[in-house]
Order: sequence, then C-alpha cells, then structure tokens
Amino acid sequence: MIRKGIMSSVQKQTDVILIGAGVMSATLGSLLKELAPDWEIKVFEKLDKAGEESSNVWNNAGTGHAALCEMNYTSEKPDGSIDITKAVKVNEHFQISRQFWSYLVDSGLIRRPQDFIMPIPHMSYVQGEKNVDFLKRRMEALSGNPLFQEMEYSDDPEKLREWMPLMMDGRELNEPIAATKIDSGTDVNFGALTCTLFDHLKRENVEINYRHSVEDLKRTSDGGWEVKVNDMDNGNVEYHKAKFVFIGAGGGSLPILQKTGIPESRNIGGFPVSGLFLVCSNPEVVEQHHAKVYGKAKAGAPPMSVPHLDTRYIDGKKSLLFGPFAGFSPKFLKTGSNLDLIGTVKPNNVMTMLAAGMKEMPLTRYLIQQVMLSEEKRMDDLREFIPNARNEDWKIVTAGQRVQVIKDTEAGGKGTLQFGTEVVSAEDGSIAALLGASPGASTAVHVMLDVMERCFPERMFEWEPRIKEMIPSYGVNLSDNPEMFKEIHTSTSETLGLEVREEVLT
Repeated sequence: MIRKGIMSSVQKQTDVILIGAGVMSATLGSLLKELAPDWEIKVFEKLDKAGEESSNVWNNAGTGHAALCEMNYTSEKPDGSIDITKAVKVNEHFQISRQFWSYLVDSGLIRRPQDFIMPIPHMSYVQGEKNVDFLKRRMEALSGNPLFQEMEYSDDPEKLREWMPLMMDGRELNEPIAATKIDSGTDVNFGALTCTLFDHLKRENVEINYRHSVEDLKRTSDGGWEVKVNDMDNGNVEYHKAKFVFIGAGGGSLPILQKTGIPESRNIGGFPVSGLFLVCSNPEVVEQHHAKVYGKAKAGAPPMSVPHLDTRYIDGKKSLLFGPFAGFSPKFLKTGSNLDLIGTVKPNNVMTMLAAGMKEMPLTRYLIQQVMLSEEKRMDDLREFIPNARNEDWKIVTAGQRVQVIKDTEAGGKGTLQFGTEVVSAEDGSIAALLGASPGASTAVHVMLDVMERCFPERMFEWEPRIKEMIPSYGVNLSDNPEMFKEIHTSTSETLGLEVREEVLT
C-alpha cells in the first residue's frame, strides 16, 4: 500500500544500475561505456554529489597504494626471509589503474590529470636495530623485482636529512634509524578522480540520480533485478529494473547486499572503524616535507593503524597529514546511522559476528585505547615522526568510515576479520557488491575488471582486445616482463604528468 502523498512509479528497463557514486561505480561505469557504449546505465547516490564518502579526499589517505612504502604488505617468514608476494600483487594492480587513467587522458576523456594525481616520493621509515635489519632485508627482497628496482635504502643520518629534513630536525640519534625511498610514488585525490569520471559519464548520457536512496532489491522473473528507490527530495518511490546491478556504496554496501537475499551474502558481517588525522595548519612546516612516509604498526595494532606522514594535494594546495588514529562508531558511513551495525546482524551471520567478537578482543582493546587518547598523546605519536612538532601547528580532522569484512574462512575459521577488499557476486553474475577497504580505491580498475570477469564471462572474449588497448598489461604479470613494465611505466608517467617535479608545477 502506498502512503498518502507519496507517488510510486515504474521505470523502464535499463541495462546496468550502479548503486553509489564513488570511485568504484565511476570506474565500472567508465569501463562499460568503453566496452559496451550502447548499454544504458543509471546511477543512484543518496548524497547530493559524487565522491563524498569513502572516495572523498579527506576520507582516505590518498596514497596510490603500490606497496612502495607500506611495510604491512611484506611479511617476515619463520626462516627470516621476506615474503613480497602481496607487495608485488598490489603494485601490479596499481599499474592497471595507471594504465586506464592514462588511456582516458590520451583519449581526451580526462583533460587535467594533475587535478587528481601528483608525483610524491614514497618512503618507509624505521627505528631500532631489529626494525632496521628488517627494512634492509625488505629492500634487498624488493629491489630484485622490476617493479621496485628504483628503490633506495639508507641508514646514513646525513642522507636521511636530505630525504626528510622535517623528520630529522631535532632528532636524537640514540638508536639506529633507516629509510627506503622511491621517487615513482603518487598522491591521488580519489574524490577529484571520481567527480572527473562522473562528468565523463554524464557526457556519455549516463543517468546520474543524486539524493536517491536504494531501499530494496528483488529478483525479477527474467533473472534481472527490480530496485526500489526513494527520491529524497520529493518522497516519491521509484522502481527501476536492470539486467545487472553493482553495489558500490562503500560502508553502505553490506546492508544493501543483505537485502538481495542471494546465498553469497550469507555469513558475512561488517565491523566499522573510523579514522582521525592530524592536519598541519602552518604552511612553513608543510613546505619542509615532500613525501609519504610510512612507519611500522606498533605491536598488537591492526594493519589499518600503520602511522604515516603524508604530503597531500587537496583543492590544489599542498597539505601535510599524520595518522591515522583509530576510532569507533557504529555507523557504516560517515553520514550513516548509529543503528547501522546492529541492523546488519542477521540470523545467518550472528554466529559469525559473535565468533569475530571473541577472536578480536585485542582489536577491541586497541580501539578503546585509541578513542581514549588525549590530544597530547596524539602529539607524542606525531613527535616520533616530527620531533619538533608544535601543538599549535596541528588540528584533528575526522576521516571516513571503513567497514572491515567479517566472514568464515578455511584458513582463519569462523568469524575472521578481513583487512582488504572483497567482491561478492551472485552465481549467475546478475549482481555484485564490493565490500572492505584498503587498498580499494588504488586498485579500482583491477577490482572492476574482476567484477566484469565474474558477471560477464560470456562477453570477456569479445571485450579482451579493447581492454588491451586501454590496459596493455591486461592478463600479463609486469613483474615477469621487465621491458614491458619499463615501457608502460614510462609512457603512463609522461601522460599523467608524473615526471614533472614539484618546483615546475603550477
């Protein structure tokens, strides 16, 4: 029954519905428009513009995650050797993103790459004899791979002073320190990229509906989906039918996925974690640092808590951020509800959630400690990176919400917390959802190709030549093809303006 004053309408069939106007939907929409230009695509976003949640420049670290500086992607084996498998995988995936962005620039579909990507050195920094030894072995393991061969290592304080003067100023050298540095790192404004891609999609006649909230999804008799949508401006209820639906709503994806009732959505839960960053308000301090510097997570801290001091470009201005400091909110989105977490506990996942609660007590204690941190304690953590940091130069900013996936796995058992990105798709490929967090946005193109391979397997043979025009390394491991990597990396760097040094940027 329709409530008085609320109109209901049935919309015509469309080919694709994208839920959420973040970087994932923008990427999938852009890929599909290149491969199937005749397909009709509709987008539904409950906020009033694109890229305002997880993709927003203030809501993520902006690191072009390529494992150049993130030490949690390289683990130490029991025999003391360094496993670089995950680092190579993440880097390969970021190279795919670079190639697609470069194609869009070459094609004139993106006109100003400097609006969303900038060259920034990536560094790893450690203190203490044990950590220095680890970093040196990490460097040796990585530098033998073509993707990381430009990486430099130093434990010489004078060299480190050249690399990171702000961090070395006032530092007491009472223990060994070391760092690695690679100049081919990037800072990516995923919010700006998302808006740029949606501007392109709008020009391609993609229908983008802001302030439209998805309330329900139901199977149709022909194997597609009927999506119930609320127009938040006038209260009208709309019904849109599509052959394929992608749920790319960030932290809001899990509740929507659960409404589908597909078997693949069962036994999956989510754990929300918020983040805080210290932002420097003194331009003189900002100008003394030009790198993304990642440290090691403290003992007992989760991978998401790796401290880093980041040069960022936000709204055309150079900025400096430090963090993250973890927080907790039951909201699944920054603009969400305090009932989000409890609302996703269902009969089919309650045991999974309870098992995770029992297994993740250390994480719970860590989050409580983080929430209780005083301003001075946060500044003490910053001073491990910048010894002379002054309270008056820094302010706290709340970043976005991340929802870590909880699922039952063969390796981890019931209620295992996943630190990564998960694609969940129906067996028939009619619907897919993206869950999880980092390195998410950096690997968006790879992840959306994965969605397409799962959901359109019958079209991939036809599409493959066109995909290779856009992404030359598609289906190839660049780490096994050093000449191809060199050629592609040089080409994309030139196209994206990543060979241009900061002093000549305008």
